[in-house]
Amino acid sequence: MSLKLKTPLSGEDTGKLRIGDIVYLSGTIYTARDSAHKRMVEDGAPVDLKDAVIFHAGPIIRSTDSGHEMVAVGPTTSMRMSPYEPEVIKMGVKAIIGKGGMDEATAQAIKENNAVYLTAVGGCAAHYVKSVLRIKSVHWEDLGVPEAVWELEVRDFGPLLVTMDSEGGNLYTKVKERINVPEEAK
Repeated sequence: MSLKLKTPLSGEDTGKLRIGDIVYLSGTIYTARDSAHKRMVEDGAPVDLKDAVIFHAGPIIRSTDSGHEMVAVGPTTSMRMSPYEPEVIKMGVKAIIGKGGMDEATAQAIKENNAVYLTAVGGCAAHYVKSVLRIKSVHWEDLGVPEAVWELEVRDFGPLLVTMDSEGGNLYTKVKERINVPEEAK
């Protein structure tokens, strides 16, 4: 199934998504990487994360006379955020966007909080930036451009593949199980 959703996401939105669904998002999303996740857990988030979408990305930003312009934004490997992600999800996050999947503790937090993990295609930073209408604000610039929390207004951001859902579905686990099936059983 292919769906267009608006942020902030509701539990109804995420509750109907299943692994294999394709999603396009419009509204507000936030970039956040390792340092931002660590600071959120230690000091609290710089924005209200209730029903929010976090994108594991380190954008390329150009400074302009009027502020900032996003040049490219693509997913970074999500597993690095695993030590912090369950706590961040408990802050109200409904969707995580990244690549490579996340650990079992995060999968459990996704299930318990009616959230989803959406996989973005690596190497498509020039494609994804086309859906960014504007940078609404930036938080924690002291962490550096890639690690700061960039608040983005997006339209039809995607395609994003649901790879971990609120029912415990996990496409990464399914693929691993299939790979480990003895050859004679395939």
